[in-house]
Amino acid sequence: MKTYIYTQLKKITAWNLLVVGLMTAISCKDALVKSPLTEFARESFWQSESNAMLALAGVYRGNNIYNVAEFNPADWWSYHGLIFLEFASDNAYDRRGDNSAVHKLTNGTNLATNAYMTNYWTNSYLRIARCHEFLENIDRVPMDETRKKRMVAEVKFIRASQYFYMSQYWGGVPLVTKSLTPSEANAQVRASKAEIVKFTEDEFKASVADLPRHKDVVAAERGRVTKQTVLAFLGRLYLAEKRYQEAADVYKQIIDFGDNSIDPNYLNLFIPAGENSNEIIFANQFVNDLQGQGFLQHCYPAVANGWHIFCPLGSIAEEYEFSDGTPFSYTDSRYDSKNLGKSRDPRFDFNLIYNNASFKGRTYTTHPDVRDSPDQLGAGKQTTQTGYGIRKFNDESYSGNLQQSGGNIPVIRYAEVLLGYLEAKIETGEVTQALLDQTINLIRRRASVQMPPITFTTLTRIKEQMRHERRVELAFEGVRYWDLLRWGIAHQVLNGDFYGAPFPGANNIRKKGTTIDPNSRWYVTTRAFRQGVDYLWPIPQSEININPNLKQNPGY
Repeated sequence: MKTYIYTQLKKITAWNLLVVGLMTAISCKDALVKSPLTEFARESFWQSESNAMLALAGVYRGNNIYNVAEFNPADWWSYHGLIFLEFASDNAYDRRGDNSAVHKLTNGTNLATNAYMTNYWTNSYLRIARCHEFLENIDRVPMDETRKKRMVAEVKFIRASQYFYMSQYWGGVPLVTKSLTPSEANAQVRASKAEIVKFTEDEFKASVADLPRHKDVVAAERGRVTKQTVLAFLGRLYLAEKRYQEAADVYKQIIDFGDNSIDPNYLNLFIPAGENSNEIIFANQFVNDLQGQGFLQHCYPAVANGWHIFCPLGSIAEEYEFSDGTPFSYTDSRYDSKNLGKSRDPRFDFNLIYNNASFKGRTYTTHPDVRDSPDQLGAGKQTTQTGYGIRKFNDESYSGNLQQSGGNIPVIRYAEVLLGYLEAKIETGEVTQALLDQTINLIRRRASVQMPPITFTTLTRIKEQMRHERRVELAFEGVRYWDLLRWGIAHQVLNGDFYGAPFPGANNIRKKGTTIDPNSRWYVTTRAFRQGVDYLWPIPQSEININPNLKQNPGY
């Protein structure tokens, strides 16, 4: 799968050095600008297909950093940029605490000076500028026109994907479609969200024709954009815009291709063993040691020498049903505080680790009274702050440097396509039992999961079950926060107290003030999402300081 990425990234330094000479990196003025380029540099690079492939690999690479732990979001598709957005949702808590920049996105304290958002902004425009450099010079390269068209389509998709993300979190942003001079960059104004959406939609639709289908990508090129990748993003865009019939139509194209399928092994989808699965529609590529990523360092539990920064909340743990499909309850006789995975949806164990569970052949002990455990909850250690850890993505077979693992980061899976299609059909009122069997039940009946099928009752109930399934199936994959925003329920879900795991009889249980939780759960945090403010991020203050033409979002 990684042959293409591997061979190109071995030589990527040459492209990066050129890019340094092409672009500066100073905020809006800088991220949008390509500094002057000598004719010699341009002519000497853009003259062979092999160099064009290097440039394409540079576009794919974006701003990802390799072989170190990532402390800020380098890219929408890096583990920090994608998976750590779960900290802003009701799924997870950042071990760094309430002052974590990503936690502030939804706890009522977000400001325009939040460096987390600034990283997304700057790095988006840096990648866009890299796309411009490619698109403005690729015609210089003598090569087969069909291959060239494919490369152009890939780069246009990647550029448009940056605008997709920015439209979802900021609304309107400067719409830059060519390289800029410094004076041009400093004069940019915000396009409306509608203009950003229209540009993104047009670019996605234009890219599809020149891209191969998933089934036609040879092994040496796996990891490159396909028709299904672009259609899946277009489906996301239509869902967010509540254009449900169009969303249904593009998702149906993917389904009708028949190239993708639900993999029988859920857990393997998130580790190298399953990265060639036909369920993976698009993933960010990494290579052990050469171009590795540091997720395992950040997210392994302390018992396995990790930093345990990712702490699932009790809210997501409680979302997993009992194995017969009934909702979880602390009053159910099947609830076992000493074995939380007992009689539960198998995805509970596939996604979470919890007190007394096994990880890499060792017992993961988080009980707050067990003081000799490296993962003891509440002891001020570099460990869980909820009593839960993440199993998804944490490859237990890996034995190398935890900051150099080669596990890919899935961006879109076929399961999301099926659930997106079902959501669109629910909103258009076209649900049948056959549709449920072709979508949500196909996911629930995965061989390694085998949860009971959903049967048609009412549209309201099916909508609830679809939203539940998105949450448990796509847990920790970076979509929950976006779902809450686009459904318009973030102000309801992200207000109030959040708890971790239950520890009945514990002496050291953390309480909110003097209040004892009736289920003996560890108190974690309180969120206060502001309805009129936090549905959009503020434009970074550093950008407004440079360019006063950028008008701030309301409430900041």
